[in-house]
Amino acid sequence: MGGGGQQTDRIAGTNGRFSTYTWEEVKKHTKPEDQWIVVERKVYNVSQWVKRHPGGMRVIRHYAGEDATDAFHAFHPNLQLVRKYMKPLLIGELEASEPSQDGQKNGALVEDFRALRECLEAEGCFKTQPLFFILHLGHILLLEAIALMMVWYFGTGWINTAIVAVILATAQSQAGWLQHDFGHLSVFKNSRWDHLLHKFVIGHLKGAAAGWWNHRHFQHHAKPNIFKKDPDINMISAFVVGKVQPVEYGIKKIKNLPYNHQHKYFFFIGPPLLIPVYFQFQIFHNMIMHGLWVDLAWCISYYVRYFLCYTQFYGVFWAVLLFNFVRFMESHWFVWVTQMSHIPMESDYEKHQDWLSMQLVSTCNVEQSPFNDWFSGHLNFQIEHHLFPMMPRHNYWRAAPRVRALCEKYGVKYQEKSLYEAFADIVRSLEKSGELWLDAYLNK
Repeated sequence: MGGGGQQTDRIAGTNGRFSTYTWEEVKKHTKPEDQWIVVERKVYNVSQWVKRHPGGMRVIRHYAGEDATDAFHAFHPNLQLVRKYMKPLLIGELEASEPSQDGQKNGALVEDFRALRECLEAEGCFKTQPLFFILHLGHILLLEAIALMMVWYFGTGWINTAIVAVILATAQSQAGWLQHDFGHLSVFKNSRWDHLLHKFVIGHLKGAAAGWWNHRHFQHHAKPNIFKKDPDINMISAFVVGKVQPVEYGIKKIKNLPYNHQHKYFFFIGPPLLIPVYFQFQIFHNMIMHGLWVDLAWCISYYVRYFLCYTQFYGVFWAVLLFNFVRFMESHWFVWVTQMSHIPMESDYEKHQDWLSMQLVSTCNVEQSPFNDWFSGHLNFQIEHHLFPMMPRHNYWRAAPRVRALCEKYGVKYQEKSLYEAFADIVRSLEKSGELWLDAYLNK
């Protein structure tokens, strides 16, 4: 795993014991070339190793100078193995007089959350039911087979093609939720199988890249809705979100688009274009620029399979049109589901909140029902998913009452909405942000 980089002369004294540090000292090491993090009261110098971090260098960089204990537990299935590889990076520990949490975080809340996690682990909430994921994969493959059989038996007429497109879009959306499970290492005890199936589902079944997804998604979980840290709220200046960014843009007289109308043009450049245009370009650009050749091979296998199956019936031109129409429909499904729990919530710059508070202020739930669970891939339990990203999704409902009780104890707002209300709140929040921008643009 390599050494820890520039380890200061305070690493160890003549008695062989590691140095101790205050939070004030730890917080000084936040620069790209000088990064320290704290995990379980131990101080690590990750300055040189950060580029080799399997989860991406930006995830660690986002926690430089901070306590990363809860993020560490959230993202690593085999903690003992990871601790072994972290030993060369260890430079000391916090002084005994220092609290375990940094900043103004509520120590009692932090400890109660960690105790809750331990209870849920003891109760089996992190154990997978393999049949659930086998059936989920099976229904995706069945949908793919049905679509092809319909073209085979009923031809390429407009009505049949429209039905086939809906079936394929459903398969693609459901494959998106399944790759999400494998990507979070929440299916198998051995994470190697999760990595392999992740590449198969996102690559061969969807034509995307596991490495690209990991790079984006783990940052999103580590610092949700935090500007300059969560790539999911990087709206490439097409939208302004939250209450802070619109005012900031307005004061600076930034007007790349008429943001006071963003709740209207969202319907034209948001859901329709995200996957077929923006993601499509970004995925291939990322694979080529970063040399993700294994991901590229899996991705190409999807296109080879698709065009071998459908060009024989539609020809190249119409097969390409069908492909893009499926992507167009899938993109709507994806955007509405993934943004219903985030865009209406708080978006701001880093506040260094504890794990529970940070996740709750930026996420909300949607009511449970068999349809909502299937339609959203259980992302209607967005709160529980963000708190425990490696928990198998079929167990979120078991954790939810315990999480809600902990939030009530500490006065942390736990939001749950209907599916319609969650969708409507996306538009309403964009409208409010646009109004804030216009007011600041005209009057400040």
